[in-house]
Amino acid sequence: MDDWHNGGFGLYVHWPFCQAKCPYCDFNSHVSAKIDQEIWAKAYLAELERNAPALDGRVLNSIFFGGGTPSLMHPDTVTTVIEAAAKIWPFANDIEISLEANPGSVEAGRFAGYRDAGVNRISMGIQALNDEDLRRLGRIHSVAEARAAFDIARNCFDRVSFDLIYARQGQDLRHWQAELTEALSMAIDHLSLYQLTIEEGTAFGDRYARGKLRDLPTDDTAADMYQATQDICDAHGMPAYEVSNHAREGAESRHNLIYWRYGDYLGIGPGAHGRVTLAGRKYATETHKAPGKWLDQIRKGSGESLREELTFVDQSIEYMMMSMRLSEGMDIPRYQQLSGSELPAERVQDLVNLGMVTISDQRIRATAQGRSVLNAVLRELLVD
Repeated sequence: MDDWHNGGFGLYVHWPFCQAKCPYCDFNSHVSAKIDQEIWAKAYLAELERNAPALDGRVLNSIFFGGGTPSLMHPDTVTTVIEAAAKIWPFANDIEISLEANPGSVEAGRFAGYRDAGVNRISMGIQALNDEDLRRLGRIHSVAEARAAFDIARNCFDRVSFDLIYARQGQDLRHWQAELTEALSMAIDHLSLYQLTIEEGTAFGDRYARGKLRDLPTDDTAADMYQATQDICDAHGMPAYEVSNHAREGAESRHNLIYWRYGDYLGIGPGAHGRVTLAGRKYATETHKAPGKWLDQIRKGSGESLREELTFVDQSIEYMMMSMRLSEGMDIPRYQQLSGSELPAERVQDLVNLGMVTISDQRIRATAQGRSVLNAVLRELLVD
């Protein structure tokens, strides 16, 4: 049995358009005054049909519409993708079909259309429950609009998650604790809570490099915010199942679990990445980032810009880096099967002694302390 079966099979669909570009965002997103939805629907359909023969015989566990701002997609476009996928692959009985939404682009009628198309989970980018901080983050919605959008989503869907960013400019621990508690009073069963990171190539990155991004919390304060996040979410019955994701039992994002459990996923749309196993060999795939370039290449036969075979050692490294983000940790025999070698016993024991990892049931797991410094833990495990 191919290794990907351990993680499942999903479909990622990238919608590259936003109403405005957020200054912290390094995702492949573009602002466009006019979008021909029919052309995009046909392009997605062409990519699905191109990939169908090589991925025949699989059961599809999840579909995720990401972006960009997928809630700018017309429901008919979403319907086209879901119906095409259903003709190619049998759907799992519990298939999760998620769509990312921004509060500024939420309409009750459009959400009903997504629901009728088959979407059964919404992931909403609220990002802050403070109007001044929303403005600083470049968001085009207010807190009142976010709450109204959340109510619309909750009335249409049983599963609604939303994102918040912390360690923002001018934010202290007390304010984050209060904001998170407020968010938990709204939450249904899932929250994604990300520490603000300053990425090169973003507006925030440029400002930071010029010394213009002021009032960021210190590293110690950010660490205190991370620990407070764990404590408060635990107390509300929504523990971390992944470094930045919290859920009630059974409400974890099934699509993201495919990534973290190192399954296969087909990525279509501008800038989408994928991991697909073909004839026993696993490949990393990428697509052209520029929307116009991607559409042009589709007309020529393929939106792919890269298909690179991964060695088993490459796969073992990726598997470790993804699975160790999860509270369930990494399956040691699976890692050894991929890598052809054992974990460095002395380093593992050092990490155990330091309280960074535990080992039981043939799994190695980062502790709560270990997940807070996960990159350092991984460096120890990956050193030859």
